[in-house]
Formats: sequence, structure tokens, C-alpha cells
Amino acid sequence: MLELKNISFNAVDEGGKTEIIRDISLTIPDNKFVVITGPNGGGKSTLAKLIAGIQPLSGGQIILDDEDITEKSITDRARMGIGFAFQQPVRFKGLTVLDLLRIASGSSISISRACDYLSEVGLCAKEYIDREVNASLSGGELKRIEIATILARDVKLAVFDEPEAGIDLWSFNNLIRIFEKMRNTDKKRTILVISHQERILNIADEIIVLADGKILKQGSKDEILPDIIGTQYAAGVCSKME
Repeated sequence: MLELKNISFNAVDEGGKTEIIRDISLTIPDNKFVVITGPNGGGKSTLAKLIAGIQPLSGGQIILDDEDITEKSITDRARMGIGFAFQQPVRFKGLTVLDLLRIASGSSISISRACDYLSEVGLCAKEYIDREVNASLSGGELKRIEIATILARDVKLAVFDEPEAGIDLWSFNNLIRIFEKMRNTDKKRTILVISHQERILNIADEIIVLADGKILKQGSKDEILPDIIGTQYAAGVCSKME
């Protein structure tokens, strides 16, 4: 279980401090598919980075399975089972998809096992296993490969920051199928997605609405979704992909 206790984050620039996350307390339950939604600029991506350790807190505590991880680095948190997928996956020249999956797993997994992970995200393993993770891959392909690396790592908490960003409608439909499969078959992993896409919200166990750095609502999909459909908190697929 992940607990956020009165966390805050201030961005510092030439104009002084800007409060981005404002005294948030939140519990992310185990083995659930949780979506954090809200308007652009509301603090969603910042919150994801605070959880992963990419950004340090300005105040408060983060507790994972009853252990205080507030001061732990992104590497330490990764070792403890937190996986983070960026909006724009990193491209590595000279590194193959097989290399990336082996790095993610922390061991020299077999080609057969690596192919299993690629198959789980809907990629034909023979076509991708030896390809370089570079500009020859589309945004949708990179997104799926990044999800495959999280599966290979067997993380406790998988955090996805706006996974629909930069991909076309066909890739988005594939992404939804992958998330549906993860939600329905993987009960040992908590999945936390930052998104305001209705189709992603519609497969959530729990929805958290974040705006202006504060939590406005939190509850089950049935409780929250009817109130936010058609608002700035839940965007339609077509409007986002155009």
C-alpha cells in the first residue's frame, strides 16, 4: 500500500516559489487500477514524479508498505518495486529491445521469456526482439515496449504518466486493450495511471480528481465518473487524438 501524508511540492524560479502540490494526503490501495485525472496544469504529472522519486518533496512523507521512502532515491524506489513510465519514453541508440528487457528484469532472461513480455503487449516478438530502441520505433511501439519492461521488472506499483500522449488512435486502442488485460489478469500489481481519457477512466477501480494541486474527489469509478464525464477532467478520445 502506498500512503502520501501531507505532501507538498514548490517549484522555484526567478519569480520565487510556486506551490504545485498542496498538502495532499492519499492512500493508494494494493492490487487496484487507479487513475488520477484533472485539468492540465493541475499537478498530476508532478505527483507521479514525486511518487517515483524523480522530484524531491518540499514537505510531507511517502510510505510504501509501512516503510518511509521519503528520502529514498529513484533507484532505491525502483529496487523496492516502483516502476515509472514517462510521457515520452526514452530512446536509446545502439540498445536493442532484448537488451532493454534484460536490463529491466535485472537478469539475463532468455529470448523466449523476453518474447513472452512482448507478446503480452501485443507485439510480434520476432519483429522487435533485435530492433534498436531508437527513432525507427513509433510512439505507440515505444509505449508498449516500455510497458513490457515494467512487466519484466515485476514491480509492485506501476506508474504511467499520460500513456496516451503522442500516440495515434490505433495505438491508443491497443493501449486500452493492454491496460484492460493488466487490470483483469494481474492482481498482484497496483497500477497508477495519470490520464483524463474517458476510456482509461472507464476501466479504473478507483478515480482521483486532482486540480490546482489539491484532491477534489476520490472514490470508485461508479461514484466519480458520472460527475466528470464531459468536463475538463475527462476528455473524449477523438478530441485528444486530433
